[in-house]
Amino acid sequence: MNDSAKGRLERSWGPGADWIRSAPPAEGLERFEAFFAGAAFGPHRHDTYAIGITLHGVQSFRYRGAAQHSMPGQVLVLHPDEVHDGRAGSDAGFRYRMLYIEPSAIHEALNETRSPLPFVRDAVSTDRRIAAAILPALDDLDLPLEELQRDQIVAALADALASADPSIARRRVSARHWRAVNVARAVLDDHAGAMVTSADLEAATGLSRYELARHFRACLGTSPYRYLVLRRLDRARSLIRQGKSLADTAVTCGFADQSHMTRHFTKAYGLSPGRWAAMTAQDAAA
Repeated sequence: MNDSAKGRLERSWGPGADWIRSAPPAEGLERFEAFFAGAAFGPHRHDTYAIGITLHGVQSFRYRGAAQHSMPGQVLVLHPDEVHDGRAGSDAGFRYRMLYIEPSAIHEALNETRSPLPFVRDAVSTDRRIAAAILPALDDLDLPLEELQRDQIVAALADALASADPSIARRRVSARHWRAVNVARAVLDDHAGAMVTSADLEAATGLSRYELARHFRACLGTSPYRYLVLRRLDRARSLIRQGKSLADTAVTCGFADQSHMTRHFTKAYGLSPGRWAAMTAQDAAA
């Protein structure tokens, strides 16, 4: 979001219950969540893509000369330099999360196609691929994005936007680069408890971070970041079985803290590490 847009947004805050909270910044990305009870912000435009999801209420706005209304669960896709406003479409107000992403990041991720920036005609979208790409970016606004996680989000979102633009030729994945994928997997296996960067994987494989992300998913069905998190969780389960405390386990395995590990553990296995520890302790004592 540019400074002018931020100024308009800040001036629109009233004395009521409206609020905005921002996530830790990442290169080329800005994330936030907001609630507005009535008028949110006046007509403005910014030099980024604005892609988000409505969480509560009706999010109403004018965009490209037409009235738009986004319901809970629907995705918004606003393009750079397009004028839009925002207001509540009902007395209940509306709450939403939004990602601002620089066009240069999308262009870099799509560089192999040498295509123009993708344009999605529907401002309010039900495209499942766009929704699947944006949700990981907006899932937890309290934690900063690791570099691998940030690159995963950019690559997935760029591909989703391109797939929604019929003017852009469909990407054809080249022959699976198993050698590079296996090298990357070995690096992630060996350094699961450390901070592995995209630059580390680029240096090891000779592929760009976005090329590697696509080959990795084609070969292994997941992203490098997701693979790294699961290896951390494998080690965490082993240490918990050995009786190590949850707090020490989190730090040893490369998580920011215990709550960070708990969120990933619960998403992966459907139960908290504390509950899992108690159940495995019972099994060992039986």
